[in-house]
Amino acid sequence: MSSVEDGMKTAWVLDSKGRRLAPCSSEKATMMVSQGKATLICEEPLTIQLPYAVELPPRPEPVQQTQVGEGRSILLHTCCGPCSTYTITHLREQGFDVSGLWYNPNVHPYAEHQRRLASMRTYAESVGTPLLCEEGYEMSDFLRNVVGRESHGERCRHCYRMRLNRTARVAVREGFDAFTTTLLVSPHQDQDMLRDVGEVAGGEFGVEFHFENFRRGWSERGRLTREHNLYRQDYCGCVYSEWERYTGQRIRPGVSG
Repeated sequence: MSSVEDGMKTAWVLDSKGRRLAPCSSEKATMMVSQGKATLICEEPLTIQLPYAVELPPRPEPVQQTQVGEGRSILLHTCCGPCSTYTITHLREQGFDVSGLWYNPNVHPYAEHQRRLASMRTYAESVGTPLLCEEGYEMSDFLRNVVGRESHGERCRHCYRMRLNRTARVAVREGFDAFTTTLLVSPHQDQDMLRDVGEVAGGEFGVEFHFENFRRGWSERGRLTREHNLYRQDYCGCVYSEWERYTGQRIRPGVSG
């Protein structure tokens, strides 16, 4: 049967090679046949054929969608197992070859640091992600960096710088194309500050800092954490954040307690 377009009956139009062209109205098709400008091929659906070939424009080649991480390796600073779940999955979906780095001298006390490290190792092994671990526990270096700067925000910048500088250095040493951090998944971390510190570190060491808002995966992080039965910590990591978490107060500039 004839096709209907905007309430008007239309006819199929073929060129001399039988290639389908744009349709025309049934009235125009009938007139062209009566004038000898086309041959009637079929009445239902109404189809006419022109006596000449029409050069059709070449079909455009399909655009290949390249993933942002395709063919690239990335070193992911890992703050804990739970925050690594969504982040590793997402980066892999983007085409990255992902390896993790454990370097968190801000996590106190030592037993807490080791518990989080064990959780991270368990998850990395379960999903086949290589995990590099920096030797030693540089808690004293962290404290020297933040002493006198203990207020929330100020100490965080020094903490971010310490960890992301090390990640950038290792990324260059091990030949990675880029680096990033699981801290970007947490709504409790300062993304603007992380981006600033990460890009400065990348510029200093000569490696790209991959910034992305991973927070859209926060709920997925929770689901995957439960699925893998990972240890879920109650505070960010340092003794100051622990104090703030359990007292409900923030350390203010110039106030030591």
